[in-house]
Amino acid sequence: MSIFDLFKKKKEELKGTADVSIMPVLPEEIYESAKLELQDIVAPSALKIEPKSINLGDKIARTFFIISYPRYLSDNWFSPIINLDKVFDVSIFIEPVDTSQVLRQFQKKVAEVQSQINTREARGMVRDPMLDTAYQDLESLRDNLIQAQEKLFDVSVYITIYADSDLELFKIENEIKSILEARLIYIKPALFQQDTGFKSVIPIGNDLLKVYQKLNSEPLSSIFPFVSLDLTSDKGILYGVNRQNSSLVIFDRFSLENYNSVTFAKSGAGKSFATKLEILRSLMFDTDVIVIDPEKEYEYLADAVGGRYFNISLSSEHHINPFDLPIPHEDESAEDVLRSNIINLVGLFRLMLGGLTPEEDALVDRAISETYALKDITPDSDFANIEPPLLSDFEMVLGGMEGTDSVMQRLVKYTKGSWSTFLNKPSNVDINKKFVVFSVRDMEDELKPVAMYIVMHYIWTAVRRNLKKRLLVVDEAWWMMKSEDTASFLYSIAKRGRKYYLGLATITQDVADFMRSPYGIPIVTNSSIQLLLKQSPSTIDVVVKTFNLTDEEKYLLLESGIGEGIFFAGLKHVAIKIIASYTEDQIITSDPSQILSIRKAKEEMEEQEGK
Repeated sequence: MSIFDLFKKKKEELKGTADVSIMPVLPEEIYESAKLELQDIVAPSALKIEPKSINLGDKIARTFFIISYPRYLSDNWFSPIINLDKVFDVSIFIEPVDTSQVLRQFQKKVAEVQSQINTREARGMVRDPMLDTAYQDLESLRDNLIQAQEKLFDVSVYITIYADSDLELFKIENEIKSILEARLIYIKPALFQQDTGFKSVIPIGNDLLKVYQKLNSEPLSSIFPFVSLDLTSDKGILYGVNRQNSSLVIFDRFSLENYNSVTFAKSGAGKSFATKLEILRSLMFDTDVIVIDPEKEYEYLADAVGGRYFNISLSSEHHINPFDLPIPHEDESAEDVLRSNIINLVGLFRLMLGGLTPEEDALVDRAISETYALKDITPDSDFANIEPPLLSDFEMVLGGMEGTDSVMQRLVKYTKGSWSTFLNKPSNVDINKKFVVFSVRDMEDELKPVAMYIVMHYIWTAVRRNLKKRLLVVDEAWWMMKSEDTASFLYSIAKRGRKYYLGLATITQDVADFMRSPYGIPIVTNSSIQLLLKQSPSTIDVVVKTFNLTDEEKYLLLESGIGEGIFFAGLKHVAIKIIASYTEDQIITSDPSQILSIRKAKEEMEEQEGK
């Protein structure tokens, strides 16, 4: 009410009195007229009601109701509507119906249907399947109602959609209709009742439209939209427990479209624990596991399961020759294998030498080919009976070429300098075990990406020699993503691993560095399984953007405890909690306090045995 209305109202009230002109409007009344109510804030600037829609300011709304259901309703039939990426509201009203009243109506209805069937039989008419089915359904439902196995309800389902234009509203309407009509469920707009329909959908709990269908308990349960998702399969390993309904998250990565996975988590969130648990359980299912370990976290696990542990460093007795060649696969030629290996070696030398100019790149490529030729290794050779060249052979060939002085100066530290013990020796690493770990913790940080590349190259060569079910785990994969050549090689394994029955598991705590690489997103998209554990506030936005998370999922990752997060398999995902048995926990724990207590208990046991 405006101030002018107040003056007018006051004048009317005091009409006939002698001092109308001098009576002021009270301050309290002026204050009350200027107060801002909640409805003034949330209400649209204008409202226009039309036969098939309502204009709410800048938005157009249209309300529908369900008028018909099929004979059977499948589970989760309403989920595609609930999960639509559109703006809409849904209201479901459920009113129980008195069973005794329904039974009296059923008795009459059953008698009517039975009478129609008998009349058709008396006239010699062909049986009507629809009547027979209706009779059977009525009898079955009546029995269930009598035995209190079912109840009957009046159910109203209303949907209000919103759009910025009539065309957009039409498209959303057709999309919803097509989803529902494919399931033989039909809807209609609330013609000339859009205002009533809109009031029935807004969250005030009043069904003003009163358009309902009778449903018994079983089909009614299928409408309930908040279905907790089960993410499990008939075979595989236990990844954890579904935090929504305590069901088991069981999956076999080798049954999916590719065998790769990525794990993102902040330091201390339990990513290594989850990975070790998967390794331990995968070994039980005849899967060979190879780990690149940058922090020496898998040594105890390797000892516990009888695996092999190789410490790759400048002073290590374990050596890997990058010039090793794999035996060609059945569908590969020796020429293809040799060419692929040369390309990978060029990438390695780019990394080792701090980059190459286009001219140097071409010289290195030619020198690698001539180095192999020096050992009589050609596309026609039998790679099973060859002695591969060494880095010193490559240096000798390169020294005989013109324009290689700069490359030679940078290469000498790997052949004659302090780093020569690492690369310039024949391979003496045998990975013919169920579980193999390569540790690069003691390698200098400057050489760590080179070491990881060489180890990956050696593993890839070994994988291609014979076909076996294998899992390659690359912990702290952000080291590999720092260089384009190492990231490219990791991505090529992610793409080609399926052909050789190899699954790649990449684990990282530095999500920003991983995703900053041009190969970060391709590796994620080529991974059928993704595990997101607790995230830090500084990287959560990158994770949300990459995985298209909702606000609820974002806060779930920020507030998760150790070993808690979200597990993705294909298009489905659930909240997960990683759990382990006591024995598993003792083998795989990374908690320093637990490790110290285990060591102490072991020492005490050894002392008692010595006595």
